[in-house]
Amino acid sequence: MISSWRRIRRTRAQGVKVDAAAEVSVPTHFRCPISLDLMKDPVTLSSGITYDRESIEAWMDAGNRTCPVSNMVLRSLDPVPNHAVRKMIQEWCVENRLLGIERIPTPRIPISQSDAREMVTRVASAVERKDWGLCKEMAAKVHRVVKESERNRRCVRSSGAGAVLARSFEELSRTSGFEENSSALEEILSTMTAILPLGCDAQSSLGSADSLRALAWLMQSGNLSARRNSVLSIREVVSGNKQRVSALSLTEGSTSALLKLIKEPICPVSTKSSLVVIYYMVTLDHPLREKVASEFSNAGLVSLLLEALVDADRSVCEKALGVLDGMCDAEEGRKSLILHPLASPLLVKKLLRVSDLASEFAVSTLWKLGRVDKGGEERFLGEMVELGAFQKLLVLLQVGCGDTTKEKATELLKSLNARRETMSECNDNHDFGVLKRPR
Repeated sequence: MISSWRRIRRTRAQGVKVDAAAEVSVPTHFRCPISLDLMKDPVTLSSGITYDRESIEAWMDAGNRTCPVSNMVLRSLDPVPNHAVRKMIQEWCVENRLLGIERIPTPRIPISQSDAREMVTRVASAVERKDWGLCKEMAAKVHRVVKESERNRRCVRSSGAGAVLARSFEELSRTSGFEENSSALEEILSTMTAILPLGCDAQSSLGSADSLRALAWLMQSGNLSARRNSVLSIREVVSGNKQRVSALSLTEGSTSALLKLIKEPICPVSTKSSLVVIYYMVTLDHPLREKVASEFSNAGLVSLLLEALVDADRSVCEKALGVLDGMCDAEEGRKSLILHPLASPLLVKKLLRVSDLASEFAVSTLWKLGRVDKGGEERFLGEMVELGAFQKLLVLLQVGCGDTTKEKATELLKSLNARRETMSECNDNHDFGVLKRPR
């Protein structure tokens, strides 16, 4: 025991995180039979076996209706808190505190379905009376409950909280001067984000013109949390719904707010969500697409995305390349890419380096930029040859790709081949050394 304590002190002095429970011998009856870890919230099933709540609820959520240890069919799926074992564990933690064991906190009792429905009903009642102060207070209470545990979150979601909160947000957005109640909007939005994904009714309410206007305003002018939650909610609302994408495109300030999230990133999640929303907007099969792409292009989106591609991770690369591919369907977006000095080097570089999806988007973008006959496009094709695009496209066809990508790559190769004989190519051999032919 002394040697263990000395080892803990020595590793802590070196800045190494120590798992104290692994160093100290934990009594067997304090360990969860499923996870084998020290129980933080011991509960007993109708079989008489005690487990940690998180582990046994995950077991039952998987569809199991038997006790994992005894294999007995459970008469009740409601675990009962074992206060006696929990107190014994807490006392043991206190006794071993000098060995680095922290006392487990007394767990909160999870809310019941009836408790969740009551809170949701009070939110709805506050909305009917236009009492936005009470609405904010109740939304904050729901949010606190949701953050306590995953079980609470599921319970609140199943009580219909998403639809009620979305209606509250929509009603408040309809009021004149809703900006004065921005704190209530932010609290409602924060609670909704905590219980994502939302149902159809909630998405319908958030997809209204008033709600989108308020979301765009919060995305532009709210605090960091509100801006993040706004774009997450918008992504949830417009996903796969062309009508709502069109409505968002017509919402004043939406394009500048989305662009701001890329120019001034808050977190990876918000950046990726904004890219997904922009992708929906620039690939919309609607006359608005040209207008939206022009707005993004004039605001400098192409430059931002190309700069982000330099050292972006896989997910951001895929989404950024998807947006650039969509921008090429509009005249302004295509011109911005043709004239940008980083366009051809980065698009060629991303071929075969990120993922199959990224390569498909890169090929599609290069194909759209290189299929125009005259002008700056000729220069663009020449740059592609110098950058080794011809050989990369050949390798792409050899390792395999989708039919549409294969057709575009083949057409590009024909255009590039006519320029190869008079131009020197830059062949970066290490790009292809790790590739293997498919079996």
